[in-house]
Amino acid sequence: MRALDGLDAALPPGAVGLLGPNGAGKTTLIKVLLGLQRPDAGEARILGLDPTDLRGRLSVRRAVGYMPEGDCLIPGMTAVELVTTMGRLAGMSYRDALARSHEVLDYVGIDEARYRGLDEYSTGMKQRLKLAQALVHDPAFLLLDEPTNGLDPKGRREMLALVRDLGHAQGKSLFVCSHLLQDVERTCDEVILLHRGRVLAQGAIADLTRGQGTWTLVETAGPSEPLARGLRGAGYAVEVDGAGLRVALLEDGADRVFALAEAAGAAVTRVAALRSTLEDVFLEALDGAEQHA
Repeated sequence: MRALDGLDAALPPGAVGLLGPNGAGKTTLIKVLLGLQRPDAGEARILGLDPTDLRGRLSVRRAVGYMPEGDCLIPGMTAVELVTTMGRLAGMSYRDALARSHEVLDYVGIDEARYRGLDEYSTGMKQRLKLAQALVHDPAFLLLDEPTNGLDPKGRREMLALVRDLGHAQGKSLFVCSHLLQDVERTCDEVILLHRGRVLAQGAIADLTRGQGTWTLVETAGPSEPLARGLRGAGYAVEVDGAGLRVALLEDGADRVFALAEAAGAAVTRVAALRSTLEDVFLEALDGAEQHA
């Protein structure tokens, strides 16, 4: 079975999420982009560099930061020593790597613990340290593999805040690999959905979750049933929601709702589009793939 079968995708600048069930090919794709695995056919480019070529792999190490899913920590080192070593391996001088290691350890929230042995680190501290070593050489592109892996709710929230800051306030391009759709939805603008080595869907999250025939929440000051009758009489699909009415609107948008509300003597207080979640899009794409398998 091919891990990546006819995969054809281009990553735009910014924060991009990589989603897929176990065995979808996510890890294989990351290994190919880093030059850790050579594809049997086809080609891959990252920042225009060829990771299958020796010179290209060396350039990738200088231009790309990688936060692996598993531990990449060297026993017996302190955080400062590890991050400095990673900077040296990326081509930095010792002085620059040391200075930069303190900067990124401050950024990820490792304070005096930077001088402690890594064997004493909790899971949350190890995750922060893995992010720091990926940042030490100030790469233009970051590959983050399951950045919230093993974190408690507080640690997960803080890690997601860091990832979002990197992709938006800091202007980094990110490739976030995660099985947690909510994490991608909170940190990324674009997404690629993988299944059995193929791209099921790709695009801006806002566009993928918009859908066709958007459901709209309509709230009224008084009873909503008169408006519901008017909408159904006009041919709209209407569902009663705890907060109001869910109405399937197409091209005519909310203008028709206000006209029907006036005719029904109802006072509309709020109209808001209801989007699908990324989970809805993902499950729908998977169902479609299974039906055509």
